[in-house]
Amino acid sequence: MFTHSLPKLFSKTETQEIIRLSEDGRQKRGGLVGGIRHDNIRRAEISWLDDQGSAAWVMDRIVDAVARSNRDAFQFDITDFKERLQVAAYDEADEGHYDWHSDIGDGPIARHRKLTIVTQLSEAENYEGGELEINLGSASYSAPKELGSATLFASFMLHRVVPVQKGQRFSLTCWCHGPQFR
Repeated sequence: MFTHSLPKLFSKTETQEIIRLSEDGRQKRGGLVGGIRHDNIRRAEISWLDDQGSAAWVMDRIVDAVARSNRDAFQFDITDFKERLQVAAYDEADEGHYDWHSDIGDGPIARHRKLTIVTQLSEAENYEGGELEINLGSASYSAPKELGSATLFASFMLHRVVPVQKGQRFSLTCWCHGPQFR
């Protein structure tokens, strides 16, 4: 199985609270793996949630969802979550997007990413464009846009967020780690 979807991982009230937690004035322009900025590849504002403080409940929900999904769909060797939760905002005014990329990269943390989970924090009718697409080789898969739904996929898979043409899209991303793929 290449992807796994979880409908209604978070309620509407919970998605609003996650966005509120991310809007603490620490948003910054998102970069690529290694922190390099390249606006032709990625345009988004990001913030990081304190997964052991006010947003601990968010991380607890993600960990539980990943455990269930990994057992049912992937069966990867997942050992930990070394990165905080990332909230990204893709805005029409900035032509927010993230071109084709994988989540595995150089560095001591990124090379151990095994699964990526992306949760939809915006109502689908509040924006146009902004779809999360996952490359399946000869086709691409568009993740569900249902508020609170989550999509899991192997971190080595190419994926993108197409440009937002109207409104603003928020998403929550977490990476699950384990021994390097062999």
